[in-house]
Amino acid sequence: MESSYILALLAVLLVSYLFIFKNSGSNKSTAVKTLNNEWQEFKLITKTQLTHNTAIYRFGLPKENAVLGLPIGQHISISGSINGKEIVRSYTPTSLDSDAVGHFDILIKSYPEGNISKMVAELNIGDFIKVKGPKGFYKYEENLYKHIGMIAGGTGISPMYQIIKAISTNPKDKTKVTLLYGSQSKEDVLLKKELDDIVAANPEQFKIVYLVDKLAEGEYWDGEVGYVTKELIAKTLPAPEASTQILVCGPPPMVSSVKRNAVALGYQKAKPISKMGDQVFVF
Repeated sequence: MESSYILALLAVLLVSYLFIFKNSGSNKSTAVKTLNNEWQEFKLITKTQLTHNTAIYRFGLPKENAVLGLPIGQHISISGSINGKEIVRSYTPTSLDSDAVGHFDILIKSYPEGNISKMVAELNIGDFIKVKGPKGFYKYEENLYKHIGMIAGGTGISPMYQIIKAISTNPKDKTKVTLLYGSQSKEDVLLKKELDDIVAANPEQFKIVYLVDKLAEGEYWDGEVGYVTKELIAKTLPAPEASTQILVCGPPPMVSSVKRNAVALGYQKAKPISKMGDQVFVF
């Protein structure tokens, strides 16, 4: 009698498991892509403050099973009417379709003199923004390069983090990544825990070199100090070979300096408008 009861209980558990598994798989396979290259409005549902002027903003999608539908490495446009003028700026979500169903996340640093960044920072929960996409000339493909070097400054970490996260969650992708990430100070290093967790899980595939402009007297720091120099690029990033690519995103002065230094080190000259196959791609 007891064995019959146990068998019946196991049968119920098995049927329940299969039902849940089938439905969870069904939800993933029926996920609706939202972006269609038309302007759409999305509601702010949460705001997570990272520093005094930087936050991750989470926006809801129209359906629970909806995903943004943004290819890895591409970005969206955000539009706003500011002082009577329509202003548009580009941002790369830090979330992926695979880990953000029903919403998407954007990392934004706001400035007092900013346009869209200031507008987003002043949003209240429940307010809407206008978004259009996908945009951009970079669409990441697994194993296309043996080693990708990345140079990011400030919130330029967003497209790099998106690509790193996509690689780290794909067991079939063996692409090595080395990131040189510059910030003004220790407090300005964004997504550090998330990046460090990825490295800790696979140190053979991922390496991150943190760089700050300067330190306070006596302040401890186990990364680099200063700016992205030719010597630092040569020391940290992969050599200029056919199997390597360099991705760059950050403040214009940093980008200009990196482009000059890359040429001096033997990388192909970055084009005015970067294309997917360029050895040095600037977001």
